[in-house]
Parts: sequence; structure tokens; C-alpha cells
Amino acid sequence: MAIGGLGQLDQEYDGSELKVLIIHARWNREIIDALVEGAVKRMTGLGVKKSNITIETVPGSFELPYACRVMGKSQLYDAIIPIGVLIKGSTMHFEYIADSTTKELMSLQEKINTPIIFGLLTCMTEEQALARAGIDEGHTMHNHGEDWGAAAVEMGIKYGRCPQHSR
Repeated sequence: MAIGGLGQLDQEYDGSELKVLIIHARWNREIIDALVEGAVKRMTGLGVKKSNITIETVPGSFELPYACRVMGKSQLYDAIIPIGVLIKGSTMHFEYIADSTTKELMSLQEKINTPIIFGLLTCMTEEQALARAGIDEGHTMHNHGEDWGAAAVEMGIKYGRCPQHSR
């Protein structure tokens, strides 16, 4: 299974002045931990100081929008990365949570005027989620958390509160 990612950035970014918030769900912890690690690794590789990355947790993906809204109102962050993993089961629960969480995260950006990076994996199987988190025995897989970290730096610089942004 080949899984691509963001690809190359459109330019070089210096994230040294950025403040980024990661809020993650605690369901599917092995996958979540790998995604958070990938996001932090990519952001620090783009100059974001570890001391400028705040990491908070919530019980599940459904709670991500509320936590993003409460924390985002502080106006302390240039970008927010909510990270959650939803895996399809045998009931409609997956569809309801994926749809409502996605819509609220999208609309929340305008409400708090902060870029929110879509870090919600919505997978049909656990194997798909593991692969997207870069966890697959015997194979080198792509960690989508790295893409989210790069997107946070780009969007934070271009549209966040960072002194480098062009707003």
C-alpha cells in the first residue's frame, strides 16, 4: 500500500517564531502517539522551538472541536493541529463522529481566526490507520503527522499571528 503525503513545500519556511497547539484524542493511542511525534518532528525540523509547541489531550475525536475553540480563543497560537483517529466499525457511530467533527473543525477556523490543520484520520480499518501513522511492520510507511506539522508551519507563517505573516 503506497501512501503519499504533502510533498514538497512551496518555499522554505522559518518556524522559529511560531507557537503551535496540538490537541489529540486518546483513543487509538499507539497511532495517535506516532502522529503527534511525526508532527513535532517536522515542525522542529522547520525551526519551531519545542518550547513553542503545546500538547494537550481530550478523551476522543468528538471533543477536539470544543478544545480547539476554547484553547484557540486565547489568541496564543499561530496554528492548531487537532489529531484524532476514527476507525470504521459495524455501526453508524463512525459516520456521525467523522462528519460532525470535520464540519466543526472547518467552521471553527473563521470563529477563532486561526488556521486549523485537519489531523483527523478516518480509516476503514486499523491497518489503514497504522500505515498512515507510519507504523507497518517490515515496510517504510508515510507518517501523516509530518504533513500536518509542515502545513501548520506554512499556514502559521502565512496566516497566523506570527510576526513573519503577511496579514
